[in-house]
Amino acid sequence: MQNASEVVSAVRVSNRTKRFALGVALLALSAASLTLVLPLAAEAQQTKPAPKPRAAKPAAPVQQPAPTPEAVVSPRPANELQPPAPIAPPREEPIAFEAGTAEEAALGYPLGVGDVVRVSVYQQPDMATDIRVSELGTITVPLLGPVPVAGVTAKRVEDRIASLLKSRGLVRDPQVIVTVLQFKSRQVSVLGFVSRPGRYALEEGTYRLTDVLALAGGTLLDGADTVTLVRTIGGKTQKLEIDLPSLFKSGDFSANPVILGGDSIYVARAPLFYIYGEVNRPGMFRLDKDINLMQALSMGGGVTQRGTEKNVQIRRRNANGDYDMVKGALNERIQPNDVIFVRESLF
Repeated sequence: MQNASEVVSAVRVSNRTKRFALGVALLALSAASLTLVLPLAAEAQQTKPAPKPRAAKPAAPVQQPAPTPEAVVSPRPANELQPPAPIAPPREEPIAFEAGTAEEAALGYPLGVGDVVRVSVYQQPDMATDIRVSELGTITVPLLGPVPVAGVTAKRVEDRIASLLKSRGLVRDPQVIVTVLQFKSRQVSVLGFVSRPGRYALEEGTYRLTDVLALAGGTLLDGADTVTLVRTIGGKTQKLEIDLPSLFKSGDFSANPVILGGDSIYVARAPLFYIYGEVNRPGMFRLDKDINLMQALSMGGGVTQRGTEKNVQIRRRNANGDYDMVKGALNERIQPNDVIFVRESLF
């Protein structure tokens, strides 16, 4: 039995050896075939003639339309992109608002160019802003754009902004507050013999001549009783003289004019007269109304012991600018720029 098993094992090994040898032989044969076929295929590829190109048929001529004058003047390539046509901005319709009344302007402050206002909306912090009134008389409010405000009070502007916010559906129940921060549109100039000359802004309310003079600290002692008001209306300059003492003496303040923005107030120097000669205090003095020679001599301290009241001379300027000699009586009315000379007594 052992010999038979050995014989079977030997047979199996022999069969496997034969199969292996047969596979090796087949592989060698395949390699030899490829070695012969590849060179022949390459040679045949090189000797094969290239195909002749086909002749293209001539294209039929395309008849072009006659060029227009515009095309001749400015031809454009076919592949060039044409610029888009400009889009016109939407046209805004003018906003109609109710105009302010004269009573409002008198009680409040009519806004004008240069004023600075603060706009705030309740529970809308993003809309709070400080705006200057433009040269067109408008302010630019967030979400609304330009809003006309010139010539109306801050209360009227509040109503306008609230109306716009509500009509455009931006705020359901807007509560708007407009506060004037800087008053720049109504300014007056006060010049001359006042305590603090300069430019003053007119705030809310009505200002009269005496109010503006009080802002400037009042007139000086050397200032004249008559104040000059200069105003320009429609390109024409108007000049008005106001006598302050007469205004207060009569009690009629209708002659106390209302001051407008752009007015100029000038307080001139009070008229003067001069005394020299035989007086105790020669010099230059303010001329009040209705002063006669006797009062003028008393302002100069009176006549000295060497002087006399009988031969007092007054030199008065005429229309030509020359001085005329006037014999002075004690009741002679003194005029501006008179020069009084008290002569020495002969005895």
